[in-house]
Amino acid sequence: MIRSMTGFGRSINSFTNRRYTVEIKTVNHRYNDTSIRMPRYMIGLEDKLRKLISESVSRGKIDVFINVENLSDDNQSVKIDESLAGSYIEEMRKLIDKYGLSNDITATSVLRLPDVINYSNEIDEEEYWKELLETTTAAIDALNSARAKEGENLKADLLNRLSEILPQIDFMKERSSGLVDEYKKKLEARLDELNAKGIVDEARLGAELVLFADKSSIAEEITRLNSHIKSFQDVLNQKDDKPIGKKLDFILQEMNREINTIGSKANCLDITNAVVFVKNEIENIREQVQNIE
Repeated sequence: MIRSMTGFGRSINSFTNRRYTVEIKTVNHRYNDTSIRMPRYMIGLEDKLRKLISESVSRGKIDVFINVENLSDDNQSVKIDESLAGSYIEEMRKLIDKYGLSNDITATSVLRLPDVINYSNEIDEEEYWKELLETTTAAIDALNSARAKEGENLKADLLNRLSEILPQIDFMKERSSGLVDEYKKKLEARLDELNAKGIVDEARLGAELVLFADKSSIAEEITRLNSHIKSFQDVLNQKDDKPIGKKLDFILQEMNREINTIGSKANCLDITNAVVFVKNEIENIREQVQNIE
């Protein structure tokens, strides 16, 4: 199964005392980069949460947003960080004195400043984790469903691009088979023009043709390129949930190496044009593969 690295999943769950909203957004990234925003009083559950998410999302930039709405006032209290509030007030007074500002410091304005008010909950971590686990698992399922759907779209596009490449490879193989004969005719025509056909013996002409055939042969590259495409298709069609993005990227590197070699050997405009087409499609495929987990 192919999964895109781009997706979104949300789950909302209500329990006896709390309502949870968990949102997970992912975009493509070379590694697993997870960012979690959750209430401070639940920070002790962050490691468990990271492990849970990493088991389902192996690669990508992952943003997790968790909101908890308390439906009961049990065990909840409000605390004011007086030290922090004092620091805010002191710095504000410095600005007032320095720039001659009007003094509009009020208790309300200070309490609105970041982290001055803290809502602390004496929580039962086991109970919170049970509720968070259920909600997050549902969000992950929604996320993976979206990523799988997008993955199928990517798969269809990649297979279609491969189907465009294969006829070009067949054309290059067929076209290259007649290059030696064409070169021989050109040599003979050139010798006729120079009235040198009797001067250059058949052995010398044959050696020249063998050298040309060796330099221009692309049979091995064609065989390897077809093999890489077959491997690419097999990976796309695998049924398990293992990540395949890095494997596909490696195969593309090998495909690109072979088509570059064919391009360097091409002694024919038709083959060169086919090489340009294939290289362009390989680059398009590479861009799509960057979105696959």
